[in-house]
Amino acid sequence: MSIRFIIDSTVDVNPALLHRFTVIPLTICFGREEFIDGITITNHEFYEKLIETDALPSTSQATPAAFEKVFDEVEAAGDSAVVITLSHKLSGTFQSAVIAAEGRDNIHLVDSGSVAIGAGILAEMALRLADEGMDAAAIAQCLIEERGNIRVIALLDTLEYLKRGGRISRTVAFAGSMLSIKPVASIVDGEIILLGKARGSKQGNNLLITEIEKSGGVDFSRPILLGYTGLSDIMLRKYITDSAALWQDAADELAVAAIGSVVGTHAGPGAIAAAFFHK
Repeated sequence: MSIRFIIDSTVDVNPALLHRFTVIPLTICFGREEFIDGITITNHEFYEKLIETDALPSTSQATPAAFEKVFDEVEAAGDSAVVITLSHKLSGTFQSAVIAAEGRDNIHLVDSGSVAIGAGILAEMALRLADEGMDAAAIAQCLIEERGNIRVIALLDTLEYLKRGGRISRTVAFAGSMLSIKPVASIVDGEIILLGKARGSKQGNNLLITEIEKSGGVDFSRPILLGYTGLSDIMLRKYITDSAALWQDAADELAVAAIGSVVGTHAGPGAIAAAFFHK
């Protein structure tokens, strides 16, 4: 009997590990246009539409039927599964998984309490625990105990998308753009929370480094994942170079993932982020 690892499409994992997961897609809507995340629309196409469209897109949760289909396959093979979803505060996807898993003892559910790369490093931890020989039930319990130690901290390039989403006023957004304000934010309980603001990219990078250190520092023995929103990772690569001292105890190469629709909608293109377990 083997363990299968199932995530929803908002969970951004290290691209080198994606083949080890089964992905349940959410639905993205731009007005009346409907797309299946990762299937009928790519991350690149999503950001092209986000930039071109004035109204923010919305997402619809994965359905119980989508999970049931995969759970049936797991049962038919005599396997077990660990299922990791984005925070229930952002979507009904976890509840859909709960409904589909009812009466199935071999399906173990984990609400990540996070999203995007934050959920991604929890999923990566699941793989490590399995490789160490832990069974599915024990892996799920360990993830539930460890999810509170995850930190996601990001530097946004613009206030425009927070304004569109009603999180800040038009006046604040206008003043911020005039002053080249770069907000530093965190994902707390699945929600984007502003930690501070800096003027210009250099101060923004410095503030991002400071907030990572303030959060308790990085536990380099556990998964780390850096991410970016938009069509290019140029800003993230610059940040990695500028903050080299912060990552000097990390592996030879830091894993990087494109951040998907749920966070990208509110952060906008050009954001960079780090997900890690604090010490």
